[in-house]
Amino acid sequence: MAYELTEEQRMIRAMVREFAREVLLPTAAERDITKEFPRENIRQMGELGLMGMNVPPEYNGVGADTVSYSAALQEVAYACASTAVVMSVHNSVACGPIYLFGSDYLKETYLKPLAAGEKIGSFAVTEPSAGSNPAGQKSKAVRDGDSYVINGTKMFISTGKNSDATVVTAYTDKDKKHRGISAFIVEKGTPGFSVGKEEEKMGLRASDTVELIFEDCRVPAENLLGEEGDGFKIAMVSLDGGRIGIASQSVGLAQACLDAAVNYAKERVQFNKPISQFQGIRWMIADMATQIEAARLLTFNAAAMRDREENFSAAASMAKVFASEMANKVAYKALQIHGGYGYIKEFPVERYYRDARVFTIYEGTSEIQRMVIANNVIGK
Repeated sequence: MAYELTEEQRMIRAMVREFAREVLLPTAAERDITKEFPRENIRQMGELGLMGMNVPPEYNGVGADTVSYSAALQEVAYACASTAVVMSVHNSVACGPIYLFGSDYLKETYLKPLAAGEKIGSFAVTEPSAGSNPAGQKSKAVRDGDSYVINGTKMFISTGKNSDATVVTAYTDKDKKHRGISAFIVEKGTPGFSVGKEEEKMGLRASDTVELIFEDCRVPAENLLGEEGDGFKIAMVSLDGGRIGIASQSVGLAQACLDAAVNYAKERVQFNKPISQFQGIRWMIADMATQIEAARLLTFNAAAMRDREENFSAAASMAKVFASEMANKVAYKALQIHGGYGYIKEFPVERYYRDARVFTIYEGTSEIQRMVIANNVIGK
């Protein structure tokens, strides 16, 4: 039995589905080739309320619940995985931490334009020496009067080139280890803050992934998120929400793979009948549909737990690891069903296959998710 959405949740899903398939889907393949950032699409998504879904109306958001957000993100990912990444990062790990930990000033200054979709946000934790272990980062922020001076380099930052405001973590007290990490909001154009190398990626090519460089970057003290030393906690809480986002992207992309495979199997004739009539193909499609439904239920469950203000950390990791690995398996089978045609760019499954691969890596690898789940089941 499918997860039962409320009438409002179904309306949101229907609205986003219509927009995504009419506006995002027709040009997704072209964006994959040109790597053009979907700025105009993001602007329209802001007008629809998709860039501040979980932010309350008083800060220009729509105040939707996490289940609605997940359903909406699934529809965007179905149409264009690159655009879904921008939406997910913006909502989960840019708007999220500012809403949860920001002062009234920060909410007024940054959250309002972000939630309205007037500005785009990003999140910078990863460094060359600190991926799965955020405590291994080397960036430092030193208090100097009424400001902090940040030095360091971040890498693999999604939307880093095109964002207007970035949540950045850096050590304010290295002696305290992870409890000495703080978080700041850094505006685009701040002196000492620059974009370095832009990565040439396998998939999600219309979503930029860049290096961010901080050289004596002076940030106002009021741009500190929470208190000094809250950075690690802010990152972990934000990533829990982000993992629901990645699971949602995975489900949406996998559904696109399944639909493409079914349509192709009905049309492709071999041995005088459509290949959809062969048991080998039918069982592949049955397995794909089952795995997608299981992932969707896990994802909605984690989202519902968050909405009920329960501890959803393990549930988010379960959804993320299962859905991301499922998306890779389903993309593999969809390409296999297409045979040689699946390997050429004329058919969308070639792009889906590339786009799916990173889902098991970013915002916490599958291995990290299993650590989180095991700690919850067994204890540390």
